[in-house]
Amino acid sequence: MKKLLLATAFAALGTGAALADPVRIATEGAYEPYNFIDDKGELAGFEIVLGNELCKRAELECVWVKNDWDSIIPNLQSGNYDAIMAGMSITPERREKIAFSENYTQPSPSAYAALSPDTPTDSGVIAAQVGTIQAAHVAASGAQLLEFATPDETIAAVRNGQAVAVMADKDYLLSVVGDGLDIVGEDVLLGEGIGIGLRQSDTELKGKFDAAIQSMKADGTLNALITEWFQEEGIPF
Repeated sequence: MKKLLLATAFAALGTGAALADPVRIATEGAYEPYNFIDDKGELAGFEIVLGNELCKRAELECVWVKNDWDSIIPNLQSGNYDAIMAGMSITPERREKIAFSENYTQPSPSAYAALSPDTPTDSGVIAAQVGTIQAAHVAASGAQLLEFATPDETIAAVRNGQAVAVMADKDYLLSVVGDGLDIVGEDVLLGEGIGIGLRQSDTELKGKFDAAIQSMKADGTLNALITEWFQEEGIPF
């Protein structure tokens, strides 16, 4: 079992929370701009800001927990925390294991990045993060999938010649391209948007988060956050 690190102090305080204990939200802290570690060594990003606001609206006391991606669903199921906000796309396969809140992003493009603009994306060795929808797509595409535990390792694999390209969320790739690495090929739409991962038994907590997400969609604050963090690549509701 990977060690869980409390990444921040209480992220949001509420006076009317029905759930007595703090709600522990897990994130990876390695997938900019969704979640990352800032210059102060603290969790930051679109999902951290969003999660704090959702907890405030839901009148929940929340804390953030940093956890590696490859164990993030098992540790939710084991009760090590109560929710996941880690750029996790909603898919039928994941719905078999966990529940999801209402989506807080629209389905957004995945893309490939490579060092050469004419790199084929349907053959050769393609890097992707383990357990992602991009890894599943590469495996079904005819290319040879090379999986890594972290996003940084997938980028390094292209730069050091282990892979000819990497596939990931386009928003993430745009934050790391440069020095010869660039987006190649066509965008690919995968998944049903991103939502909060929850245990299937936690229907009360799901209802609170759903209502908070709906309120942010209704008053425009969710679209404002999407624009702030993703600029022209953001897809508003």
